[in-house]
Amino acid sequence: MELGIYSFAEVTEDPATGQAIRPGQRLRDLIEEIELADQVGLDVYGLGEHHRPDFASSAPVVVLAAAASVTSRIRLTSAVTVLSSDDPVRVFQQFSTLDLLSQGRAEIMVGRGSFIESFPLFGYDLNDYDELFSEKLDLHLKLRDEERATWSGKHRPALVDQAVYPRPDQERLPIWLAVGGTPNSAIRAGVLGLPMSLAIIGGATRNMVPLADLYREAAQEGGHDPVQLPLSINSHGYVADSMEQAIEQSYPSHAITMNRIGRERGWAPLTRERYEAGASMRGRWSRAARSRWQRRFFTSTSCSVTSGS
Repeated sequence: MELGIYSFAEVTEDPATGQAIRPGQRLRDLIEEIELADQVGLDVYGLGEHHRPDFASSAPVVVLAAAASVTSRIRLTSAVTVLSSDDPVRVFQQFSTLDLLSQGRAEIMVGRGSFIESFPLFGYDLNDYDELFSEKLDLHLKLRDEERATWSGKHRPALVDQAVYPRPDQERLPIWLAVGGTPNSAIRAGVLGLPMSLAIIGGATRNMVPLADLYREAAQEGGHDPVQLPLSINSHGYVADSMEQAIEQSYPSHAITMNRIGRERGWAPLTRERYEAGASMRGRWSRAARSRWQRRFFTSTSCSVTSGS
């Protein structure tokens, strides 16, 4: 088992003062955090990509490259790279460069993205959300496996026997597929034989077991050994001397962030009671919420696991 930390480089305001840390200071603090994580023996540090005022990490690979110069063993990954609105060639080149700088410690975690700001920013149609990701992931995997690539698709100019450099220090640059709870995404990861990173933003971990099972079933059907495929479980965390102290210190800032996002998405406000229940060993979903998820899950998993998209 490996342990690590993922961050979005949030610049949330201090609930006590109403002041937010400046992005430049947040990024400098982040480098110190990654250096400390390396020193205490954590296995991986991941940095998310967001194009919003409340996060400072729109270009994670730049920050990770800076972290490579002050660390020696910790693996460095995006968490995630929004591949749908990026160019697979540039993503591969950037992370290959990071891999060379870090002497083989780079990984890429790709996903469709939990926010939509990058789509209009880079000129993509949100209606092509999944098609963009499927096509670009196909090219990205080809670039990983072949030094000279021939490829064509709908959303990007074709490549004809095109060499892409630099090549990474590792023989194959590790590529993880991030899944936020969508069954079809778990199927895709399994079919392609990619390590899956499962985000558990709320509720009990046990409620995500069907997704893990579906992932392994899809991997088996796709000709991959599920036992050999890594599975990452990711959720919010806060470390303190006691549970009570951790809740007391973390709840105000967490509530600010989640309620800001919740207002955009129509979620119910996060209360202290719900936060404390979610922080328990088992977590908590209401019976109604669990029922809604189960209905969505069992009506969304009828696609064939032999599909490569």
